Amino acid sequence: MTASRTDTADGTAPHGPDTRPGPLRAARDWERARAIARSCAGQPLPAVPRTLADALGHALAEPLLALTDLPSFDTAAMDGWAVTGPGPWRLAGAGVLAGAQPGPLGPGSAVPIATGARVPPGATAVLRREHGEADAGQGLLYDRCPGPVCEGQDIRPRGQECRSGEPLLPAGTAVTERVLGLAAAAGYDRLTVHRRPSVELLVLGDELLGEGVPRGGRVRDALGPLLVPWLRRCGAELIGHHRIADDPGPLREAVRRSPADVVLTTGSTAAGPVDFLHDTLRSVGARLLVDSVAVRPGHPMLLAELPATADGRARRLVGLPGNPLAAVSGLVTLAEPLLRHLGGHRDPAPARLTAAAALPGHPSDTRLLPVFTAGRDVTPLPFDGPAMLRGLALADALAVVPPGGVPAGTGVDVLELPGR
Repeated sequence: MTASRTDTADGTAPHGPDTRPGPLRAARDWERARAIARSCAGQPLPAVPRTLADALGHALAEPLLALTDLPSFDTAAMDGWAVTGPGPWRLAGAGVLAGAQPGPLGPGSAVPIATGARVPPGATAVLRREHGEADAGQGLLYDRCPGPVCEGQDIRPRGQECRSGEPLLPAGTAVTERVLGLAAAAGYDRLTVHRRPSVELLVLGDELLGEGVPRGGRVRDALGPLLVPWLRRCGAELIGHHRIADDPGPLREAVRRSPADVVLTTGSTAAGPVDFLHDTLRSVGARLLVDSVAVRPGHPMLLAELPATADGRARRLVGLPGNPLAAVSGLVTLAEPLLRHLGGHRDPAPARLTAAAALPGHPSDTRLLPVFTAGRDVTPLPFDGPAMLRGLALADALAVVPPGGVPAGTGVDVLELPGR
């Protein structure tokens, strides 16, 4: 009989004979497992400068402060005429284009102006093109709008969006396309961001095919195509993706030699005849932090600290189960919190939504259930077995279902899936 697990004082387990997988292995609570994954990351990876072109996907290492007022001058919000005082106005000048430096505009005058152009000194408003009528013969501009032209109308005043030095975004914000646009508008050429954690993906199993229809008792590798883009969305830098045979030697060498901040494996986490991951971790001197989690699917997931690299960098290994939906469960339970913390990202809070129908649960474990959200309601999807992907492909979130399930009309925490 396999001995039960014995924890050390800090709640982790030494990797000795008592940590072998088996029926008496104590599973971590789901929330506790996620907390361990976050805490084992330690401090976020160092801050580095990146050009805007290279900063996408990183997390800000410091607050983004405006380097200038936005806009940095009074600017026209619409195409039309810059005017001074009430109309009609005397037409003056050929017009003001964006990027031009206009001269002053005298009382009772108007000059054509383009959206985004600097408003001439002395102008009190912008009359929209559709509201004005120019009489070239008389050299006059008339207001055809029913109401009066108010002072400041259709002018974006300097500093309307922000003032120089004003905080725009906090540290930990993910650099998205939208953030890049704001940073450029605020005057940045480079951003200070956290280095992205490097990940090496090891997909284990002799039964996996890299192409074609499943045949001869073998199945397609679904996790390679699924995990690679998912990891990048988590802010990781993938430095290797390898398929490893069910052989302890190549697996041990791949884990021992990997320079990645995080080694991510799929399969071999249970106690089957070709499940060599626990033996591998023992042989390389790893420290086991999580050895199974009370969650379905995916309970035989694990997290370990590996010996540091030659230059002293810490390394971790996340072992995902081999079944596809179970692997996704392991990814969101252990890998995502670890990678986000290493990369300096803020933890997204689960959304609290309402079960539109009953969400079935496990008698004693948390269940991660593919669901579809509509407004504030979530609906469970079929095809949610640990080896299935059809339900996940239709889902836009995973419901965190506590033991026993969630009745219809009751609140439930929901984890948003990437790419929704």
